[in-house]
Amino acid sequence: MGRFVFKLPDVGEGTAEAEIVAWHVKIGDVIQEDQQLVDVMTDKATVEMTSPVSGKVIQLHGSPGDMAPVGAPLVELDVEGAGNVDAKTAPKPAVAPQTKSVAAEPTAARPKPQLVKADPAPAAKPPPVQSTPAAAVAKSANVAKFPRQAGDKPLASPAVRKRARELGIELQFVAGSGPAGRIEHTDLDGFIARGNPPAVAGGIGRALRDGVEEVKVIGLRRKIAEKMQEAKRRIPHFAYVEEVDVTELEDLRAHLNAHKKSEQPKLTLLPFLMRALVRVLPDFPQINARYDDEAGLVHRHAAVHIGIATQTANGLMVPVVRHAETLSIWECAAEVARVSELARSGKAARDELSGSTITVTSLGPLAGVVTTPVINHPEVAIIGPNAIREIPVVVDGAVVVRKRMNVSSSFDHRVVDGYDAALFIQRVKGCLENPATLFMSE
Repeated sequence: MGRFVFKLPDVGEGTAEAEIVAWHVKIGDVIQEDQQLVDVMTDKATVEMTSPVSGKVIQLHGSPGDMAPVGAPLVELDVEGAGNVDAKTAPKPAVAPQTKSVAAEPTAARPKPQLVKADPAPAAKPPPVQSTPAAAVAKSANVAKFPRQAGDKPLASPAVRKRARELGIELQFVAGSGPAGRIEHTDLDGFIARGNPPAVAGGIGRALRDGVEEVKVIGLRRKIAEKMQEAKRRIPHFAYVEEVDVTELEDLRAHLNAHKKSEQPKLTLLPFLMRALVRVLPDFPQINARYDDEAGLVHRHAAVHIGIATQTANGLMVPVVRHAETLSIWECAAEVARVSELARSGKAARDELSGSTITVTSLGPLAGVVTTPVINHPEVAIIGPNAIREIPVVVDGAVVVRKRMNVSSSFDHRVVDGYDAALFIQRVKGCLENPATLFMSE
């Protein structure tokens, strides 16, 4: 038998390290060649690592959330033959493996949150629950005036009532051992000691909630956090919001969806906004750009590669619709659906998650009235349509109901002046309010 050490390979694009996201093997497993070992995440994507040999797992290096440099050992195996290292000089793990927690962890698994009890503030601490002797429990359980008749108000002091509210106990269901059936603190103790739940059926009390959940920020969530922090730290954002009348656009969209071919996708607002961007951006090259602030270079792009901010089970991702300037309305809709589904299923390739020149973000029916989107660094602009609402407006002196929508946008003030941003959004507004222009040739 020999020893084989599987090391983190160079996954390309100058990557110097990767984060361990999830293990698919545990110590003692007998694995086959090409079997999946571990998922690691780079700055660009999650990569599945498979074993180049067959053997038995004898050591794992690192836990989910740990960073591993290129060339660092990840898995050690006992193999037939000589292996690739001397067993006596094989590297020892820098981090003790947590085989118990990763034994059956799926690809997108995360560490199980641990519930940590917090110490309640002294002022909010209820009177201590004293250990109730069996005699006291029995005494509180055998009271002539319980159960009470409908309409009978339980007798109790303000302190007892306050404590009952904090515990979520309805006093109507508690037997009282004091004079005239008055409920004492010992009666509450007995009520709890007999196994009654803090919040009884029909109770209106509010039970205290306590505890702190600790969730380690790893994997895609950590990448999102780092990217958002970098964008807000490096980019001086400014926002611009304009209201757009989309009555005619919505009528056109409904008409096209009603008469579309079976193989054509359903049209949402996004393909129309993409077509508007394609028509307007050539006149605003400083907006369809990426800013390398370290080199002091603004890269203005002729091609329009539109990032589509997409919510997935693992967090926000931005797949890219490339060369939107070549796509029709229907092709835009199909491409948005395709790349969004790839992102949600975790199957998007690295080049499908990078290279956008401007990003569109939309929360659909949750889009709200106004948003202040964060620019997708190193881009210099992001556009976010908000919710469409029917509101009364004055048109030619008459009050009519129109469909209106705000368009929210953010720009990098180092590259884009406020005047240019406002003019750009006004041009986009003109296209959306006059949708026929979206289909006109240049």
